[in-house]
This record gives sequence, structure tokens and C-alpha cells, in this order.
Amino acid sequence: MKRHLISAADLTRDDAVLILDTAEEMARVADRPIKKLPTLRGRTVVNLFFEDSTRTRISFEAAAKRLSADVINFSAKGSSVSKGESLKDTALTLEAMGADAVVIRHHDSGAPHRLATSGWIGGSVVNAGDGTHEHPTQALLDAFTMRRRLVGADAGVGQDLSGRRITIVGDILHSRVARSNVHLLTTLGAEVTLVAPPTLVPIGVEQWPCEVSYDLDAVVAKSDAVMMLRVQRERMNAAFFPTEREYARRYGLDGDRMARMPEHAIVMHPGPMNRGMEITAQVADSPRCTAVEQVTNGVSIRMAVLYLLLGGNEPALTAGNGTSTRTEESK
Repeated sequence: MKRHLISAADLTRDDAVLILDTAEEMARVADRPIKKLPTLRGRTVVNLFFEDSTRTRISFEAAAKRLSADVINFSAKGSSVSKGESLKDTALTLEAMGADAVVIRHHDSGAPHRLATSGWIGGSVVNAGDGTHEHPTQALLDAFTMRRRLVGADAGVGQDLSGRRITIVGDILHSRVARSNVHLLTTLGAEVTLVAPPTLVPIGVEQWPCEVSYDLDAVVAKSDAVMMLRVQRERMNAAFFPTEREYARRYGLDGDRMARMPEHAIVMHPGPMNRGMEITAQVADSPRCTAVEQVTNGVSIRMAVLYLLLGGNEPALTAGNGTSTRTEESK
């Protein structure tokens, strides 16, 4: 593992499989009565969030605490940032406090990269979403969910997603989740198809390692997983489609379209969902929809990322000599 996790494109196949396998070990901790490991005791993880978030911030906080790290939650609202403090000054403050890792979400694309390469802080930087650029841990938890459902939890260890066909549908233009997933899933051997209205497809998408379609019905029947993306109204500054009803008719996933998917295929959504627009309540509440699983798996993936960046490369739950690592239960 490199020192930082800024982009899914930085991960090799071996890096990605290592993170997924480590997350599989971390998931076992969640089944214990006391869900804690002492691995990062004495380390400090700062959640530096310049954008509103519920799932991602809480997920990183839970992951760090389960590894016994000290957690500082920093929200831009109500902080010195709202008084005009720069990212550099905020970073220098965190460095002075001894942050070992900074998990940053920022509205400007490239902010985590700037933080990681500026020399302002000495700890690891994890990108928790920057503008419309990337969200690598979301792509990792999506891949982890796919591997568990399509290959199996135990059978999947050491495996990638070779030969799997993944369809990502919706607001590709504004989606950092789509960009990270395209990079990571192709690295893991999957075939990715993007489906969206022409107005919501980014310029230069032909350079991406994926196919592009404008017809959801043409690809849904041969997909192993269909990932629905939220229509991000807060990022839209123009009329990208005529009406919400028209968008739902052409690009929404309803019961009829789900029925045409292969029996083993799953429906994914990074959340939060716009029910009735990109996904109907019938699909969202069906056993084939993994939205809630993705939240659970997000904690395991983020535990794995923090462990590998801060803890080392020993197996997470067993020491090198085969004996179990001491957990909170055995103390």
C-alpha cells in the first residue's frame, strides 16, 4: 500500500485485492460481542469534512474507533474555515495536533491530492470524496459487496471480478462514485458499461476504460450488477433532462426492468436514494438491492484502509506466527 489513498486509479490489482481480503477479516470483527481491535491504539484519525455527509463520516468514525484509534471530527461549518481560514492553515493546525491520518471530503476536486503532496502534514491522507473527481473507498466497498454477492464471502478471498459485467446508470457527469468505480472495477477485471442521457455523460468519456450506452433496456439483461446513481440536483446548474418523470421512464430501475436482469444479478446504490426517480420503492426494498449491505461493508473497507495505511502489512486478525492478535475481548 502507498502512503495515501487519493484515487482508485492509484491501486494495482494486488493492492485492491489486499484491501478486499483485509476487509473480509475485518468483517468478522463485526460478528463479535465486542467489536474492537487494539491495532491503532494511540493513533489519531481526523475526519476533515468540508461538505455535508452522513454515511461516509460516520462510517470512517466507526472504522477508526473499532481499531481503537482516537478520532477527531472536524466540520467546516462553525469552524475557522467559515471565518476564511485556508486549507493550508487548517492542515498545519492538524499537524500540530499530531494527526496520523486525515480523512478529507472537500467540494473542490483535487483538494486531497494537494493536502497529500504539499508537505503540510506528515500523516496519511484518505480521500473521502472531492468535488466531482473521485471517492475511492466507495468504489472499494462497492467491489467488496459485488465480490461477496457474486463470488461468495469465503470463496472470494484472493479473487477479483474478472468477467463480471457491471452497469452504472445515471448522473455520470457529476458522479465521483462513477469515476472511482470505472477505475477500480476495470483494474479488478470487470467489464463496465455506463448508461446515461447524453447530457449527463462527461466530455472525454471515450478515453475511459469502459463502454457507453444510452439505452438501459439494451444492457440490463446481461448485467451481473446494476448500480444506480443519485441524480445530484445540488450540482446541476442547467436543465440536463426535460422532466423527472421522463428521466425515471428512460433511466430509472423499476420492477419490470429488474425482472429482466439475470437471476443472480444484484442492484446497487451508493445512497442516498431518490425513490421514484432513479429507483422505485419496489426495487429499493427487494432482496436483490444491496444498499444497506453497502453501508455495513463500508465500515469493514474503511477499517481495512486505515489498518493498511497506519497499521502495517501483517494479517489483520492473526499474527505472523499463526496466533491470534489480542483483541478487546481477551484483555
